[in-house]
Amino acid sequence: MSQESRVRKSLLNARVNLIFYFLTLALSFFSRKIFLDTLGADFVGLTGTLQNLLGFLNLAELGIGSAIGYVLYKPLFDHDETKINEIISVFGYLYRWIGKIILIAGCILACFLPLIFPNTEFDLGLIFFAYFSFLASSLIGYFANYKQTLLGADQKNYVVTAYFQTATIIKTIIQMALAYYTGNYYLWVIVELSFGIIYSFILNWKINQVYPWLRSEVSQGRILFKKYPEVMKYTKQLFVHRIAALVQYQTTPFFIYSFVSLKVVAYYGNYSIIIDKLNSLVNNLLNSVNAGIGNLIAEGNHNKIIAVFWEMIALRYFISGILIFSLYYLITPFITLWIGKEYVLDISILMIILGNTFIVTTRGAVDQFLFGYGLFRDVGASVTESILTIAISIIGGYFYGLIGVLSGPVISMFINACLWKPYYLFKRGFKLSIIIYWRNILKHLCIILISSAFALQIIRLIKINPIDNYIDWVTYSITILLVYVPILFSLMYITSNGMRNLVSRMKIIFFK
Repeated sequence: MSQESRVRKSLLNARVNLIFYFLTLALSFFSRKIFLDTLGADFVGLTGTLQNLLGFLNLAELGIGSAIGYVLYKPLFDHDETKINEIISVFGYLYRWIGKIILIAGCILACFLPLIFPNTEFDLGLIFFAYFSFLASSLIGYFANYKQTLLGADQKNYVVTAYFQTATIIKTIIQMALAYYTGNYYLWVIVELSFGIIYSFILNWKINQVYPWLRSEVSQGRILFKKYPEVMKYTKQLFVHRIAALVQYQTTPFFIYSFVSLKVVAYYGNYSIIIDKLNSLVNNLLNSVNAGIGNLIAEGNHNKIIAVFWEMIALRYFISGILIFSLYYLITPFITLWIGKEYVLDISILMIILGNTFIVTTRGAVDQFLFGYGLFRDVGASVTESILTIAISIIGGYFYGLIGVLSGPVISMFINACLWKPYYLFKRGFKLSIIIYWRNILKHLCIILISSAFALQIIRLIKINPIDNYIDWVTYSITILLVYVPILFSLMYITSNGMRNLVSRMKIIFFK
């Protein structure tokens, strides 16, 4: 695949993601407000906790989807339709078994729901109904939607995004109307399940249109499975990495519920929904190049690979700098305007949340290239990360409450994502000295700090109070961005080769 084709597909993915991001952004905040007002913080916290509990069951997926995505890069590059059909057949066979395992495990976990929620205002009938509805929605992906992995590996994830986000928008609007006019918990859950089923039918219809030659046969998967031993090799390695990711993102609400309260789960969820939406924007834009990076590495041009890596580093640190600086000044007044000052968390909590966000955003470039090289063997690092997250969260939660719980993921992720992963990539993938990496990273960090210091002096002169109303908040936001972004971009363009190369590449693409 040519560089131009890779970039064109990446930009198409990014463009579709961006369109739907802004369509869903305002809707998600508006719907959150309605759900909190009509259904209550406890119900919102309940559904969030149930979904996080079910997230543990997805460990049974083992990382097979990611392994299949990696294995598909080469046959897609070679346009080998026969091999693609065989790999998808194996994938379907494995996912059917996983779905059965999750169903059994889900039924077993349901027996413990009365113990998990002993002091809640909701009757057990509602809890069980919501739980099994969420479980059914999860199982659809294993029995019906497994073919969408091919779209991702082929840089056509915009198809999945378009249909999934359209279904999500319609679903949310209906849930908002039902919550506002009826306040019925059961109807809200029924809509959640119904749209999971509808989305599945539409997605598979579209996949058959995009790949009319795709003839995967799940019944043949067991026979073909032995033909692709690399699938299980990568799956075993990715499984451990999935555990670390699950522990990082799924245990926090549960620990907050255990050491603080269900209501604080909803309070923290208000911040999470903002952070997650912004992270989603960054990921939708930058993860659109995942398959392109895999294709680039398969091509084998070492100098081009290194050049693209530094471009992605520069872009991620540029975006992260803007994201963290803006959130520091804007998230508290936004929470106050959106749902009320009683939902505002302490500044120390905010700083930990921002630290976590910065690591999540900047680590992406290293993770993308590790995946492109198929470097999944460092399972010990993920085991250590999981143990540290749980240990620090439990000890911190017991002694310090919310701030202690949130410290666990930040500390463990810093050790793994910021220290170990870059070293592993440079040693096994690039085969270069890690000193090169740290020299560049420290330079980018200094640029962000210097830019923030300059911008801070100017922002202090602004007399707008963003807490007064939404118009003042928007005006204040635009002013901050107009001050900070040019300063950060100018300093990065002057000092970063990656940023200069990225700008040159974008000029060529857009002018062409």
